[in-house]
Order: sequence, then C-alpha cells, then structure tokens
Amino acid sequence: MGHANARLTMHGRLVLVSRVTAGRPVAHVAKELGVSRQCAHRWVRRFRDEGAAGLADRSSRPHRMPSRTSAETEHHIVAARTELRCGPAGISVRTGVPVRTVSRVLARHGVPRLAECDPLTGQRIRATRHTTRRYEHPHPGDMLHLDVKKIGKIPPGGGWRAHGRSLRPNSHRRLGYDYIHAAIDDHSRLAYAEILADERGTTCAGFLLRAAAWFAVHGVPRIERVLTDNAKNYLISRDFAAAVAAIGARHKTIKPHCPWQNGKVERFNRTLQTEWAYREVFLDNPTRSAALAPWLEHYNTERSHSALEGHPPISRVQSPTS
Repeated sequence: MGHANARLTMHGRLVLVSRVTAGRPVAHVAKELGVSRQCAHRWVRRFRDEGAAGLADRSSRPHRMPSRTSAETEHHIVAARTELRCGPAGISVRTGVPVRTVSRVLARHGVPRLAECDPLTGQRIRATRHTTRRYEHPHPGDMLHLDVKKIGKIPPGGGWRAHGRSLRPNSHRRLGYDYIHAAIDDHSRLAYAEILADERGTTCAGFLLRAAAWFAVHGVPRIERVLTDNAKNYLISRDFAAAVAAIGARHKTIKPHCPWQNGKVERFNRTLQTEWAYREVFLDNPTRSAALAPWLEHYNTERSHSALEGHPPISRVQSPTS
C-alpha cells in the first residue's frame, strides 16, 4: 500500500524516473503524471542517490515529538467528551487543554462528531460524509449531469506532445479549442458526448436534445432532472431552458463554487481525457475526433466501472425492445 499522502505509487515513480532519465524534461513528465516539478525532482534525486530503494515510501512522522500530549491527558479528554457530550470548547474548559489540541486528540482516537451521535446516549447513529458509497438516484433518467470540457486542438502533423516544444517552436500557438459536451446518467453512468464548436446556450440546448434522444434509444426514455453548474450558457440561456422543458425535465444547478456536486460528469471528463484525448499521441485533430465515438462505445458497453461492481454502464439499463 502506498503512503496515504503520496500522489504516485511505486510504479508511478519508476515511470517518472525512466522518462526523465530518457531525456524528457522534468516539467513535462511532472505534468503528465499530475505532480509538481519539485516532487518530480525529489524522486529523481532519490533515485540517483539510492537507486530503486530511494523510491520506497518513508514515514512522515518525526523521530521525536517532545511536545505531544501525554497519554494520560488524552485519556482525560476522551473521558470528558463521553461525560459532557460537548464540543472541543467545552472540553477545553474542563481539562485546561487548548481547543485545537482537543480537536486533534478526538480525531486521533476516532471519536465521532456530535452531529453524528444520538444526543441521549452519545452513540453514533448517523453516517458521515466520509463514506465509500456516495449518493445515487435509484432509476435511470432520474438525473442527467451535464458539463463542457475544453481541449486544445491539434495542429496538422502533431503538436508539442508529438514533437516537443523545443523542436517545433510554433506548435504551442493557440489554434482554438474543441468543446467536449458530456452528459452522464446518474444511476447507470451511461454517457454521451459530442465535440462542438463552442459552449454557447444555443449549442448546449441542441446538445441536450440530441443527448435525450440518444438516451431514449439506449433504454432511458425519460429524463426527470438535468444538473449543471452555474455557467451562463446554462443559467440564463432561453434556448437551454426551452430544451429542458421540451424533454419534460427540471433544471437544477449546483451550489456556486462546489463542482464536486456535479462530480459524476467531472469524473467522467477526467476519464475521457485520460483514456481518449491523451491516451495516445494524435498527429491531427480529425484523427482524435474520430476516436471519440469508438471509445464511448467501449466505455458504455465493455469497460468495467468501479461504481457498478465492475460492470459496464449499459448493464444498468434495459433495451427498449427487451
């Protein structure tokens, strides 16, 4: 098992080191693997100094902790919590220990928050937000998540991913974006996506109508709700509002600055980038665009999904003819 705070596994660190030692720039490799340049330099330095053994996990715990709260004081804090059933501030008054220290001690001992406990008995009765099972609507079509992801276009002959920035100095110039409009069903994780020219309200409206028709063909005849972020193309567009009404759905938006509330489509966007857009080095934009439809077919009908116990999304919907 990897370190709890580590971004890369042991295999990932070996991949990083192998790419850097092959002559790739550290900054490029760090971006590909999702770590900072400082982190990448640290793993390369450890590998040069110690070999593969230097890439192993190391404990972040200090060798000495002279100021750590004594076991006896921690026992008094936990006992006070059980007796008083109050928060850290009340326990601090009783024990004389700073509020922040009380909070850390309670967390260290796995004491649940008061909001999770029965006020009469003090026993834990409510689930927390930290759970492996997240919310999921019970039926296909109950909720459709929408979002748009921008991906830079590829110049003819390939961009910097194919040739490197130094070899093709003009390959990094902006050629515009492909706007990937995505829709994913909350219950089944069945997904539909299109590459469009922009993300205006009219464009989003047309996409929603086509998405609804596609879902109907694939076993989701009715969409009850449509969930989006608070972008203007969704929020104030009359065309988009008309499209939502046309399919008989209600439009819901996430809380501002809380993108995780639309997490299913956000996670799909990441999978789409990893397994389609950046899976291989494409030499032109049409080739990458043509690869989207086959990948979507694979995602919906063959690819195992961790939230579906290893089954593909299509397994959760029934064909209209069945």
